[in-house]
Amino acid sequence: MTISATELLTGLRWRYAVKAFDPSRSIPTDTWDALEQTLVLSPSSYGLQPWKFLVIDDAALKAELRPHSWNQSQISDCSHLVVLLAKRKIDGSDLDRLIQATASTRGIEAAGLEGYKGMMQRDLVDGPRSQTIGSWASNQVYIALGNLMTAAALLGVDTCPIEGFSPADYDRILGLETSPYRSAVVCPCGYRSADDKYAALAKVRYPLSELIEHR
Repeated sequence: MTISATELLTGLRWRYAVKAFDPSRSIPTDTWDALEQTLVLSPSSYGLQPWKFLVIDDAALKAELRPHSWNQSQISDCSHLVVLLAKRKIDGSDLDRLIQATASTRGIEAAGLEGYKGMMQRDLVDGPRSQTIGSWASNQVYIALGNLMTAAALLGVDTCPIEGFSPADYDRILGLETSPYRSAVVCPCGYRSADDKYAALAKVRYPLSELIEHR
C-alpha cells in the first residue's frame, strides 16, 4: 500500500514543532497503537535496536517531569509523552540477542550468522567506535524519533521533539539510574491548541537548490 507524493508532502508541510498542546484531547487507542508500532519498526544500524521507549500518559508523572524540561508546557499538556532511551553500552549480550532473534524470526541456524556477529563485535565492541558508543546509540534513537514524527504527521497527530530537558533528572525520576538505558530525547505527542500561533506560521526552509546537489 502506498500514499501519493501529494499526500506525503501535505502531511509534512502540516507538521510543525507544537508549542501548545490541547490538554483536553487524547490520541485514540488505535492511532496510538499504530505509532507504537512505528517506533518498533524503525530501522537501526546492524538492526541492533539499541533503544527503549517510555510512553508516559500519567498526568502526575508528566507534571513531575515538566520542571526538569525548562518548564515547557508541552510536557504536561500532551496526550502521550515519549521518552526515547538509548543503550548505555553495547556488549556481547546485545549481539547474541540480535543473532538469536534473527535466527528465530527467519527460521535459520544461528551458527550461520557468526560472520555477521563477528563484524559487529569488531566494530562496536572491540573497535574504536566502542569508545563513542553512547553517541552511536543516540544517533540510532534519532532515527526512531524521525520515524515517529513523520508517521504521526501522516496520521494527523502533532509532535514536538525536545532536547531541552535534564537527562539526569529524568533518569532519576523514571528509575533509570541503574538501568542499561538512559534518557536521550523527548517527544510529546497530541493535538495542537487552537491558540498556538505558531501553527499558522510559514515554514522557514532553505531552497531545495541550496540543500540538494546531484552528481
